[in-house]
Amino acid sequence: MDPGASCSSVASPSPRALFLQLAVCCFPPPAARVPQEGIKKSLILHQKRMGFFSLFLVASMPIIQVLFIGVVGAFLASGYSNVLTTSARRDMNKVVFSVFTPSLVFASLAKTVTLEDVISWWFMPVNIAITFMAGSILGWIACNILKTPQHFRGLIMAFCSAGNLGNLPLIIVPAVCDENGNPFGRDRGICRSRGLSYSSLSMALGGLFIWTYTYSLMQKSGKLYHKMQSKSIQCSVDSDEEHSGQDEEQDKGGRPAAYADEEAPLPTSIKPGEQREEGQLEAPLLSFQSEVADKGFWTNLKDAVHQFIEELMAPPTIASMIGFIVGLVPWLKSLIIGDGAPLKVVQESLQLMGDGTIPCITLILGGNLTQGLRKSKLKRTVIIAIVCIRFVILPLIGMAVVHAAYGLGFLPHDPLYRYVLMVQFALPPAMNIGTMAQLFDIGQEECSVIFLWTYLVAAIALTTWSTIFMSILS
Repeated sequence: MDPGASCSSVASPSPRALFLQLAVCCFPPPAARVPQEGIKKSLILHQKRMGFFSLFLVASMPIIQVLFIGVVGAFLASGYSNVLTTSARRDMNKVVFSVFTPSLVFASLAKTVTLEDVISWWFMPVNIAITFMAGSILGWIACNILKTPQHFRGLIMAFCSAGNLGNLPLIIVPAVCDENGNPFGRDRGICRSRGLSYSSLSMALGGLFIWTYTYSLMQKSGKLYHKMQSKSIQCSVDSDEEHSGQDEEQDKGGRPAAYADEEAPLPTSIKPGEQREEGQLEAPLLSFQSEVADKGFWTNLKDAVHQFIEELMAPPTIASMIGFIVGLVPWLKSLIIGDGAPLKVVQESLQLMGDGTIPCITLILGGNLTQGLRKSKLKRTVIIAIVCIRFVILPLIGMAVVHAAYGLGFLPHDPLYRYVLMVQFALPPAMNIGTMAQLFDIGQEECSVIFLWTYLVAAIALTTWSTIFMSILS
């Protein structure tokens, strides 16, 4: 046999060997693909971590802004500056209530509300009503368990029910649309536009609920508190006159007052301070309840109608009704809204005044905080209960409500709309509660302390719930 031929036959690969070499080159074994898959998984995990960190910054930024402006207000009200004095904060609050807040509410409603949106987004007012109802019930339960004073119960129910449906969604929702990997569509422009519309309607509807329901709660608490104060002063004056009359009678009888005190000592189980405090709180409350019970049905009905009309005449409520009318009537809207509107300057002027609402409210709250840290009478358990209701129980209720409404076909398929509905359950308390507390002179120091702790917790809680909501909707 020729050696050259044998060598050539050995060197030339068979068709089967060529096929195996081609298969190995095109489809490497799993061991060779493991590093590439590990790199891809690590990149995905890194992107998720970066997305969570970006979302954390986005959600916490408006909270940090509120806290920063509040610190500025606290400094202006302190002894170092003494700019925001008590009278200055009271006058500033009246301007916010009468001018800035109505301007903000009207400008938002007139610009964003349309008849088509009201029809297609009909569940949003129902959702907001559920947040107020659930928060009020939970707040009422907390008040009964913790035995809070009667004049603080309306305040606590307001903090548990009224969320910040205004500036926080306007900042958070559009910013979430700008993030990479959001579950609301790749077109950021469309997502941002829809998010602004949802948030604006949320702010407008929230303002309507706050300036009717929450306003009524705070007004009743203020009236009860001032009635109790006046009754306690009257009771203390009567008791002083009675003691002075007894002393005079004892002097006339020839027995010294000190000797009479020795014969009737105070019981050791009740301290004088506690006895006086109970007399100041319980006696006015009982007299107030008896006065309500003594009134007839028609008198109570007349008082209720009068109070309802009084609440409707509040400037923010009037602005809400006018804003809805302008937004729903096309020819009225064309007079004010739009580039070619003849009365465009009215809308721009109102918008300019409305932009000062949030900074002024936050400065006032910061100024009240300097007194609240020293004079607050709320227990720690009350603050903990408000935090748990707002950031634990209500978000869970919100997820259940939105999921059930979507399952029943009440909601459109837009995941951004469902995200806004769920976020409405996880927001910190509304800033306008502080305006009402200053207006009715009820629990101003307590309001500042509650705002401080709820907004500190909201920096983490709101971010966490936003991430959970997005993961559910993605």
